[in-house]
Amino acid sequence: MIMKKILIVGLLLFEGFSAHLQDAKMKGNQVWKTLADVKYEIQKDEYGDVYVPVFGKDILSIKDQIVEVDGFVIPSDITFTDDYLILSSLPISECFFCGSGGPETVMEVHLKKDERYKYNTKRLKFRGKLTLNAKNPDNLMYQLVEGEFLGLADDSY
Repeated sequence: MIMKKILIVGLLLFEGFSAHLQDAKMKGNQVWKTLADVKYEIQKDEYGDVYVPVFGKDILSIKDQIVEVDGFVIPSDITFTDDYLILSSLPISECFFCGSGGPETVMEVHLKKDERYKYNTKRLKFRGKLTLNAKNPDNLMYQLVEGEFLGLADDSY
C-alpha cells in the first residue's frame, strides 16, 4: 500500500516537472514576428463597430502551445499585482498604449500561482501557454497563461 502511494506521488511530481521542462514551440523575437500575422474584421455590437482579430495560420500553429517571449512590462495600476502584467515587444515610448505599436505588439501575462517577478524597465523573458482571444474586447487578443518569469532577456543590457 505504501509503495502504491509512493508510486502515485512520484508520477504526479514527474508529470508536473516534465510539463515545466516541455520545450517551447517558439522563442524570442520569432514569437512577436508570428503574432503580427493578424488581420481585423469589423463587426457590430451594441456600442457600434468592433474590430475582431482574424488570426493567420502561423499564429494558429502556436495556439495553446508553450512559448518563451521577451519584452517590456508596461507600467499601470495592475502591473504591480502578484499574478498579472502586460508585456510589450516595444519599449514604452513605442508601445501600443503610448506610441505607435499596434495591438499585436502587446499581450497579457497571467503568472502561475506563487510565481513572482520584479518590475524594471529592462527587457524581461516569460514562458507560458499562448492563448488567443477574439471574443472579449475588454482583454488583449494575446494571453500568456500559466506564466513563469525567466529573468532578463538574453540581449538585455
